[in-house]
Amino acid sequence: MSMFPTRMLLATDVSAVAELAAKTAVTLATSTNSELQVVHVGSGLPLYELPDYPARFEEVVEAQRQAAQRILDEEVGKVEGSGATVREAHLEMDERPDRVIVELGEKLGVGLVVVGSRGLRGLRRTLMGSVSSSVIRHAHCPVMVVRGEPLAFPTIVLLATDGSEDARLAAKSALDLSKKLDSELHVVYVEPMPERRSEPMRFAVDLPLEVVESVEQEAKNKLERLVEEMREEGSEVAQAHPRVGSLAAEIVALAEELGVGLIVMGSRGLGGIRRALMGSVSDAVVRHAHCPVMVMRPEGRSAKHEADLLT
Repeated sequence: MSMFPTRMLLATDVSAVAELAAKTAVTLATSTNSELQVVHVGSGLPLYELPDYPARFEEVVEAQRQAAQRILDEEVGKVEGSGATVREAHLEMDERPDRVIVELGEKLGVGLVVVGSRGLRGLRRTLMGSVSSSVIRHAHCPVMVVRGEPLAFPTIVLLATDGSEDARLAAKSALDLSKKLDSELHVVYVEPMPERRSEPMRFAVDLPLEVVESVEQEAKNKLERLVEEMREEGSEVAQAHPRVGSLAAEIVALAEELGVGLIVMGSRGLGGIRRALMGSVSDAVVRHAHCPVMVMRPEGRSAKHEADLLT
């Protein structure tokens, strides 16, 4: 079952990367006939010390709300000027934009949240990398994080898979998007290389040749099985890429080699000895990828029960 069309929530501010996220949201909304909602989160408290506090507190709070409203109106105008229709715009004032984005997305029942990975710093209180990371961990639905460049089509869509539940969901969404964006679908599976050394490294260079060849063959065999399963379900895979080494590093490196326009991956994988795509891997890919990354999780499965970071 396709995830598109869906209801999308774009979290925006006035940063350059938020503008990239907005362009990506417009592309997705218009290409998939999805509903687009927009939210801007302004500061919940005055941004500086007031000499006559609390006499001017309400005055300053109202001024900040009006400034945030102007930002929201301006960003909505840009989105609609690009050809998309904003179903509803939401202004929220809070010290935790990640909390607002997650809770509003769940309240609206959105199927995708779109955010930038970095924003302005300091007093402007815009979307930071930590915000996008928190949204990925806690959202009840898939999240697309935009950095580097906006999504455009036709392009190459790279699916990072490991056969887990989230990866299977990612595969369906990657296929769906590649068709709607008239783009090629490539698939990568990364088999971790055994290491003799304890320090971090991309791969072990001191392993016997037969061990290296065995791991490489294992990667090919696993990927062939995964791609065959995808093709049996109707997926059209342009090319499969078996890799060995560090999961996130190999995914990011391959994406750059291919000139990928979108990476799609699961938020969690098989775990344990099988070293599948874990949350830490998707976080690392989001931080280092040169293009947008869509992190999949089944709708309704929030990480709220796993941590209390939003409280």
